[in-house]
Amino acid sequence: MDYQGDIIRPPSEANSIILQVTTGCSHNGCTFCGAYRDKRFGLKPWATISADIDFAARWCSRQKTLFLADGDALALEDQVLVRLLGEIRERLPWVRRVASYAGARNIDEKSDAQLARYRQLGLSRLYLGLESGHDPTLKAIAKGADSEQMISFAHRVRRAGMFLSVTCLLGIGGVRDSLAHARATAEVLNTMAPNQVAVLTLMILANTPLQRKLKAGTFQPLDQEQLFRELRTLLQGLHLERAQFQANHASNYFSLSGRLPKDQAAMLATIDRALAGTLHLKEEQQRLL
Repeated sequence: MDYQGDIIRPPSEANSIILQVTTGCSHNGCTFCGAYRDKRFGLKPWATISADIDFAARWCSRQKTLFLADGDALALEDQVLVRLLGEIRERLPWVRRVASYAGARNIDEKSDAQLARYRQLGLSRLYLGLESGHDPTLKAIAKGADSEQMISFAHRVRRAGMFLSVTCLLGIGGVRDSLAHARATAEVLNTMAPNQVAVLTLMILANTPLQRKLKAGTFQPLDQEQLFRELRTLLQGLHLERAQFQANHASNYFSLSGRLPKDQAAMLATIDRALAGTLHLKEEQQRLL
């Protein structure tokens, strides 16, 4: 397989075929993200993509799911994405799920009919980075959409019949807006009604605008206790039916995984153990993006 640069995928795609069809991120403006700052966004040559599909056809028959990398394959032009999904269906017929990251702008640029068509062709899961439901925080991190737009995009994905996973970022509001960020994010998630909520913890990278704010003293990061209280506020504020909740990313100090609302009380109790100092936590050097 042809992989250019570091390949990033969600934890739930760990066992998937990773098919890199684009390089970089079409937005690449979020102040906290350094993943694609050294990459120019673009579609990889079709011959390279086709050769990778051939490789998967020969060597990856035991893998039943496929993830389209890099940052947002949904940014592809409609005819290109339709062709790609058709090729995957024809040449990898055992693949039961195709997934991709989806930027807010990319969803906005697709029609409802196009989204439904992608679902028919096998693209059944999208990962949307909400990060925060707090509009001042969304503006500060240059996410490119406000909370009402994010809600609209989520509803459109769900109407297309796709599984929607929404990512949130602990600590992104800083100390000043920590609890406002947590409460607003819970409210937006309740309105979005995603199938899955995935929580990561902010790690400030050296090549980002947020790191420059940190050095300038205009951003104050949370300590462990503040992060855990923010997580508790977020989780406690969720009133979702039949949703997965996962805070098991490598960036988190401890892992949570369960179904809402069934496991909500047990997960809150785990957070309380972390706050009380009775839960084993990762060492700082063990945390990764």
